[in-house]
Amino acid sequence: MNGLRLRHAGLAVLGALLVLLVAVVANVVGIHLAGGIEGWQAWLTAHSNHFLAWRLLLYAVTAYGWIWMRRRVLAREPDAGTRRRLLRAELAAVVAVAALELSPYLQAG
Repeated sequence: MNGLRLRHAGLAVLGALLVLLVAVVANVVGIHLAGGIEGWQAWLTAHSNHFLAWRLLLYAVTAYGWIWMRRRVLAREPDAGTRRRLLRAELAAVVAVAALELSPYLQAG
């Protein structure tokens, strides 16, 4: 069982590094295509509404998946402890998303 956990942790780290690498490559390519950092910043600002729509779509798909998973977990483990753990995870996710989405507005403040 311990080896399985280590394998899952390794896959999670590998996935996170892959996402980070894709983000870095996308930014480097964007900076190159936009002719520099200033052009890239201007392009990102001009398309911020598209990115907001994309994030909202991702949040909706994630929420749908969470609700699907939550029903399955509660059907398998209907005790109060499971409900509390799921509620804590849900609250933490909402706070994290709210903090991420509101931070640019609070910094500009």
